[in-house]
Amino acid sequence: MSLGQSSPSRRALLAAAALLPLAGGEAEASAAAPKSAQDYYDRAARLAGDDPVLRALVKALAPGLAMPPVKPLKPLRIFDDVAVVGTTFVQATALLTSRGVILIDAMGSPDDAKDIIIPGLRSVGVDPSHIKYVVAAHGHNDHFGGARFLADRYGARVMMSRADWDLIAADRPAHAPKRDLEISDGQRLTLGDTTIVFHHTPGHTPGTVSPVFPVRWKGRRHTAMLWGGTNPPATITAKRTYLSSVRSFTSTMRRAGVDVELNNHGGADHGLARIEELRAGSPSGRNPFVIGRSRTQRFMKIMETMLRGRIVQDREAGTGAPSAGGAASPGRSPRACC
Repeated sequence: MSLGQSSPSRRALLAAAALLPLAGGEAEASAAAPKSAQDYYDRAARLAGDDPVLRALVKALAPGLAMPPVKPLKPLRIFDDVAVVGTTFVQATALLTSRGVILIDAMGSPDDAKDIIIPGLRSVGVDPSHIKYVVAAHGHNDHFGGARFLADRYGARVMMSRADWDLIAADRPAHAPKRDLEISDGQRLTLGDTTIVFHHTPGHTPGTVSPVFPVRWKGRRHTAMLWGGTNPPATITAKRTYLSSVRSFTSTMRRAGVDVELNNHGGADHGLARIEELRAGSPSGRNPFVIGRSRTQRFMKIMETMLRGRIVQDREAGTGAPSAGGAASPGRSPRACC
């Protein structure tokens, strides 16, 4: 197993981009551009058409986000080498390599790790003692809550960006993992026959990370991405950072040839329905998570368009405070959602 790190130049460029006017200057205000938040939302809906994955994303990024109720999700291998366990609110994604498991996200608590992740992995033929790394895509408790339990029980290393390690150090939430490995932008993690590349995509939190990694379906190789944090942040400044991340990651996906879209909240991208579709089986053997390169690019374009609308909506309201979509699900802090 090995860890690699790229130069910090991309991080600096991303931070600088967040300070630039949207769409390269005053083009945003031009007659050809949408003039209101609703104009952006309508444009995103037209881009989505009748595609259920893209329509779900429009709904997830619109003001008034409401995640589905929490209930068990029957675990499933969604690829030959990827398993998903969790609830209808949040999922943990296990990458199954020849030398162990890389677990992306660890749900909300030690009980989630003990009662959902461990038995869920066993039910799909994965030994949880083979977890070598637990990656927290961002520093909200529904993504790192079970990490310390898994680290203590199995000796797994816990990974998070420096900014989000700092976030949880400041917040001091219950069940926070001990500070361990920091994820740098562009870092590669190789375990056995699998290399995952981490990309900083700040916005949802200061240190949200979105990975790109290979997957196999019926022996055929594909390239997957997992967007690390979906719900738009509260302030205009943070939304601008999020928008810069979307645009940068879109280019990254294009260069990598990403044709698989994944999310750690399956309610945000029709993922829960796709899991059940896959579980039911398809005569063609089609995997609904393989959506193709053009649809993954359109997915990101819709995300960009919806973010622009949310920024305009904040301007129309004359505030950078949370709009209706900043609310979390019942019983959860807005800083610990999606």
